Amino acid sequence: MKLRYKILSGASVALLLVVAAAGFTLSYTADCEPYPGVSSGEASMKAFTYTCYGSPDVLEFSDVPKPEPGANEVLVKVRAAGVNPYDWHNLRGSPYFMRLGTGIGKPKETRLGVDFAGVVEEVGVDVTAFSPGDAVFGGAYGAFAEYVLVAEDRAIAPKPANVSFREAAGVGIAGITAMQALTDSGKLQAGEKVLINGASGGVGTFAVQIAKAMGAEVTGVCSTRNVDLVLALGADRVLDYKKEDYTDSGSEFDLIVDMVGNHSVGKNRTVLAPAGRYVIVGGPSGDWLGPLMPVINAAVTSLFVDQQLGMMIAKMRDDDLAALAELMQDGKVRPQLDRTYSLADVPEAIRYSETGRARGKIIIDVDPAD
Repeated sequence: MKLRYKILSGASVALLLVVAAAGFTLSYTADCEPYPGVSSGEASMKAFTYTCYGSPDVLEFSDVPKPEPGANEVLVKVRAAGVNPYDWHNLRGSPYFMRLGTGIGKPKETRLGVDFAGVVEEVGVDVTAFSPGDAVFGGAYGAFAEYVLVAEDRAIAPKPANVSFREAAGVGIAGITAMQALTDSGKLQAGEKVLINGASGGVGTFAVQIAKAMGAEVTGVCSTRNVDLVLALGADRVLDYKKEDYTDSGSEFDLIVDMVGNHSVGKNRTVLAPAGRYVIVGGPSGDWLGPLMPVINAAVTSLFVDQQLGMMIAKMRDDDLAALAELMQDGKVRPQLDRTYSLADVPEAIRYSETGRARGKIIIDVDPAD
């Protein structure tokens, strides 16, 4: 008995040490280093870089090498870029488990920004879908810059003529996330009832419009100041979370798309149809397990119920961009813009994004001529 106790005690201590070591490793943040800059005679451009994790204060407005397109790549002169929570999560390396992909101690990728809209400047020898002068939009690492490089078969699509560069720059991550949450994960069908929790944010404003275009009955949840905005986007009903709790509404929804995570999985299930779907897009903040708890709860609960509960992670796909472009061309979806900043003011734009109070999208004017 004493031997068994000693073995169990030793195993417990070893497990705690492993967990502590893993936690220390993931949370370790190396000191910032100067960006290497540009070699003499090398073509350059302005871009934001970061060599360590931290607040927007660690960003540098640097001279970096101007990229040259490979055989299947497209070089785009960026006219506008979009800001997303994804950007500041990468910048801070938070939650810490993200660093398993973005880099332990310091970021692998030293450029920031994904969503872009601009004009094709140069194409590789094998590119057939795009030509210099084409107006395009999409997603690629390093969009907070004067130029961005993207593969022809990745997230890039022609910009609709009835949409400005600023509007197109706000589509990428938010638009694709909303579409895939509703279609791929949510399996939304015409005539179904869908609730969008966080309907006035970047993803939410797209989700309301896309769901209406799909023929759904849409209920949006937002704060008092955003009720009129969400109604204008086409929502059939808007709930002000400061005045009423949608989980106590007595309604029943076929699909809940949750960008906020301010109610437990159990509470959401009370207003979800017996065979309904609950899709987690965003959740609680925190560096450690806080953001993961709703996902874990949903995964465990879904094993015992008929309702489908889980998190979705968007993938930047050119076919989804093309579908969004068609919806915008037809006037069924219009990107909602909140504030616009100059390229040099990217740190301030990210600080505003971190407040979580943006109504729609935050845009960076890289080249203000539009």
